[in-house]
Amino acid sequence: MKVLFVCNKSPFPASEGGPIAMKSIIDGLLKTGHRVKVLAINSEKYKVDSEAIQDELKQKTGLTLVDVDLRIKPFGALNALVRNRSYHVERFISASFEKELIKILETEEYDVVQLETVFMAPYIPAIRKYSKAVIVLRAHNIEHLIWKRLARQSVFFPKRFYLNHLSDTLRQFELESLNQVDGVAAITRKDAAFFRGFTHKIVVDIPYGINTANYEPVFEVTTPPVFFHLGSMNWIPNQEGIKWMLENVWPRVISKVPDAHFVLAGRFMPDWLLHYKAPGLEVLGEVDNATAFVQKNHIAVVPLLSGSGIRIKIIEAMALGKTVVTTQVGAEGINYTDQFNIFIADDAAKMVALMVQLFQHPEKAFNCGVAARKLVEEQHNSEKINVRLLKFYNNLIQNNCED
Repeated sequence: MKVLFVCNKSPFPASEGGPIAMKSIIDGLLKTGHRVKVLAINSEKYKVDSEAIQDELKQKTGLTLVDVDLRIKPFGALNALVRNRSYHVERFISASFEKELIKILETEEYDVVQLETVFMAPYIPAIRKYSKAVIVLRAHNIEHLIWKRLARQSVFFPKRFYLNHLSDTLRQFELESLNQVDGVAAITRKDAAFFRGFTHKIVVDIPYGINTANYEPVFEVTTPPVFFHLGSMNWIPNQEGIKWMLENVWPRVISKVPDAHFVLAGRFMPDWLLHYKAPGLEVLGEVDNATAFVQKNHIAVVPLLSGSGIRIKIIEAMALGKTVVTTQVGAEGINYTDQFNIFIADDAAKMVALMVQLFQHPEKAFNCGVAARKLVEEQHNSEKINVRLLKFYNNLIQNNCED
């Protein structure tokens, strides 16, 4: 089978959630003998140096990167507002990217063209014109829901108004796109159920899968344990959640357990966080080895108030044997059992109580980490997920042939 991946960012190097999820599927297809081609946008937001990517990987995937300017421009945003169009989507429309896509489709035939995120949907007409392949939308999130939740959190009316506009126009585009593809591979069961309500096309849930052999768990929890957060800080929900936690949770934790320590790490750490001063807080910015960072620390805190889909970093932390304290939003897409393989807190008081409890009773964090690793082994096994994905592809191809 030959699969063309059309990506909103490069899957390599896989240093944040979206690319990690893309690479997981690509690795699974390559491992089982299928042919893969990757066409990806290269932007200043997620800039990739092609020379830094392994030659073997570039050869296996035929990686092609196209520079696209995704920077927010006031005139473009205003134009989209006046025309009632999704500015999120408009930014991804590029003549040079479409030209390269057409060139690839004219050069070789593909069985499947997989669009990584709805932001690649503007290229569906070109794919239909130049290819007979089935088109799959890989939905990493319900994209408009992220912005709807952000709008609800905003108290400043002009900002809330514009965020609602972004959400509404993106929702319209997102739902219209469902019927333009042949199938949708959502990343969670909840997302799949939502999409099924708006399309007659085949919708399945293909969760994020990992090869657990590549994740050596460290279950030990020292006394005192160290809290940590790892995530790309150019993603607005991460910034929003950390800001909420530093203002509403961490001061109360420190007042109860003054020896507590909280380490923040991640790419694109904003200046306000790099210079943020609080007792027990350490802000590192980007770390050289994310896995080693997680292994070294003990209790992951992911205070997400908005977002959608599945949090890749939570799955990876669980695979490494770590306890995770998060919200229901953060844990979406994970078939968890609260206070067994994860801890859920949707308000500041509950999160404070849980963090203090785990700090004072590290054995609870140890037990949770063991259960978390087991959950990942059972439900996020990449080999099992790859089998489901291939079955999905084959069903779409068969239906396409019958039509």
